[in-house]
Amino acid sequence: MKRFFLTLAVAGLSLGVQATNHVAQNNQSSQSLSSQTDSVAMFDNISTIEVVALRAGKSSPMAYTDIGRKQIERNSYGTDIPSLLALSPSMIATNETGIGIGGTSIRLRGTDATRLNVTVNGMPLNNPDSHSTYWYDTPDLISAIGDVQIQRGAGVSTNGTGAFGGAINMTTTAPATQFGGSASLSYGSYNTNKQSVAIGSGLIGGHWTVDARVSHIGSDGYIDRGKTDLKSYLLQGGYYSGKTSVKLLSFGGVAKTYLTYTGVTKEEMALYGRRYHTEGQYETSHGPYTLADGTKVDYYDDQTDNYLQLNNQLVVNHSFNEQWAMNVTGYYTYGYGYYKQYKAERTLLEYSNLGITDPSVEADMIRRKIMRNHTFGLNASAHYTADKVSAIFGGSWSHYRCPHWGDIEWVDGMAKSDIAGRWYDNDVTKQDANIFAKVMWKPVEKLHIFADLQYRMVGYRAWGVNDNFDWNTMQMQPIAIDKLYHFFNPHFGINYNFAKRHRLYASFAIANKEPTRADFTDRYMFAKDSSYPSPERLFDYEVGYQYSSNSLSLGVNLYYMKYRNQLIPTGMVNDSSDALNVNVPDSYRCGVEVILDYKIAKWISVKGSATISRNKIENYVDLLADSPTYGQNLGTMTIAYSPNCIASLGFDFHHKGFEALLNTQYVGKQYLTNNQIESLTLDSYCVTNLDLGYRLSLSKEGSVRFGLSIYNLLNAEYCSNGYGYSYMWDGVRYDEAYYFPQAPLHILANVTVNF
Repeated sequence: MKRFFLTLAVAGLSLGVQATNHVAQNNQSSQSLSSQTDSVAMFDNISTIEVVALRAGKSSPMAYTDIGRKQIERNSYGTDIPSLLALSPSMIATNETGIGIGGTSIRLRGTDATRLNVTVNGMPLNNPDSHSTYWYDTPDLISAIGDVQIQRGAGVSTNGTGAFGGAINMTTTAPATQFGGSASLSYGSYNTNKQSVAIGSGLIGGHWTVDARVSHIGSDGYIDRGKTDLKSYLLQGGYYSGKTSVKLLSFGGVAKTYLTYTGVTKEEMALYGRRYHTEGQYETSHGPYTLADGTKVDYYDDQTDNYLQLNNQLVVNHSFNEQWAMNVTGYYTYGYGYYKQYKAERTLLEYSNLGITDPSVEADMIRRKIMRNHTFGLNASAHYTADKVSAIFGGSWSHYRCPHWGDIEWVDGMAKSDIAGRWYDNDVTKQDANIFAKVMWKPVEKLHIFADLQYRMVGYRAWGVNDNFDWNTMQMQPIAIDKLYHFFNPHFGINYNFAKRHRLYASFAIANKEPTRADFTDRYMFAKDSSYPSPERLFDYEVGYQYSSNSLSLGVNLYYMKYRNQLIPTGMVNDSSDALNVNVPDSYRCGVEVILDYKIAKWISVKGSATISRNKIENYVDLLADSPTYGQNLGTMTIAYSPNCIASLGFDFHHKGFEALLNTQYVGKQYLTNNQIESLTLDSYCVTNLDLGYRLSLSKEGSVRFGLSIYNLLNAEYCSNGYGYSYMWDGVRYDEAYYFPQAPLHILANVTVNF
């Protein structure tokens, strides 16, 4: 924690010097003006200044979707952010516990979460090592978010992990100008509950604000033992004047979730039901549960993922005049966590600290996998706006450090004194820096030409001993990775507005991305050679048309995403359920996205989207060592986890204080591997949710909202995710598939008081 406060203090001092100078100059020049009026004006525009460097605008030649605070609030009564994002085009949400809480993730255009860039106020949220965004590591983040922009495709220059299939840019809620707050309670099926309290000071003395929020989310989960316990906080204070703002923000929390990342087979579902899974299961003669073969079993009740994450930001904005503005953000994130697991009948030779040399010795054990990470960085940008040209110049730098290690708490038949020490220990450092320049030029009225040039440097080092045991060398797997990547990511486009309500756009972009930690360390699980994975390259072509009026918005976007050395999921997962990926030389994703938003009358509107796509590997050579088709050229194959159809339709009914939202999403069949094996698929599914709400006004500022969310209204039986693989054993082919079933019809009721 000392490092936490020291780093934050250094960032605050360096940025605060600039802010103090700007504030002093502003105070001297604006004494004759109303400070209250100037502060409110700055207050209203702060979010624009903070995120304009990373966002697309109305004249940007690319496909994107904006989600405002009102829509966010409708989905913030208990579920994670992926449930909200799934309402946007080409997006799929997945969940391990079956109810949208806990182990949640997303895919966009078939691209998984490790290739989607996620930022909050410009701060990268993706883990720099795994590249994933673990939503429950920042509990109840949805309550802190003011708005979201989802960019599909390469997007614009951003910070952190490369946007290889899309970018999700979020801003936290702007503090209120008036004193107020809220208290919210939710309760529903499977003991799902949420309690949240928020309060804001409003403007104090015309310049200062303080806001705070605390919340708790809990659930037993649909999946057996899929318990989630999430505690979160947000604290922000700010100073605002006519041209300058300084904001200090801290958010995060503590998460404890039962491990549910082991899927269930169809055979197991038939025997034990859809809620069954095997995490923490062990045999015991006194077990209260009996398997189909008569085996007595019990479950370890602390088979959990435990994580603490604290995100801290210092944001400085300054407008020099009508043409020039700047933003500087310093950030520091601290994380500490571990998996705690019961492992039955483990070969003790695989644990270096036990001193066992006989490979036949096995025993049950309780082990932990631990990590502690520090990420700190700086983002800066300058903004220039004129009649015909607008430009943004900037860059960012971040440093990540994370030791990984494991210890063993208990081994059946061994004394505690015999199991001390670590069974693996390794370290990771990562430097990530970029500089960029974006220019929007309007040579003639209604025509905009866009250019975005980014240079990104990534330095990745990992060393020590990993948790994998190598049976060839009879030792733990050594790690010795030292990679330096230089990426140039250009983006060009043109946007033309015509006939008042119509616009056409076209763009071309190149994006590059480095491999993840698992891509380096876990290749041995499927590859015959010991080579390293290659970085990926994307060539993204987009063409679109949009019509907008007061009552109708219609858009069509065509995309062709051509890849070199794309790292695609094999369908296999490692010991922590991270996907194992393999480079393929040539592949592509192409499709059409259609979006509709029609206001039928003042009290009802309809929204819809559909994505029809083709996602293929060209001349796919199966390089999975244990695959029945190893070494064979299988021709053109469908990329795993890439449905050829994603569609949604929603109705929004509202009258006075009452509102009802009905939304249906259809997701087509997905292959779990790249061999197009029908027994290794996720079936298509269609799920419908209904949200009901009534807001009762009590005063000018106060209100009470009563809400009821009915999920899976039509009681569909479906699985949102899975994994699988094929192998040969004694001349017999086996296809193994594991699934994550989702809950049948379930509800969540909510009462929120605003004051």
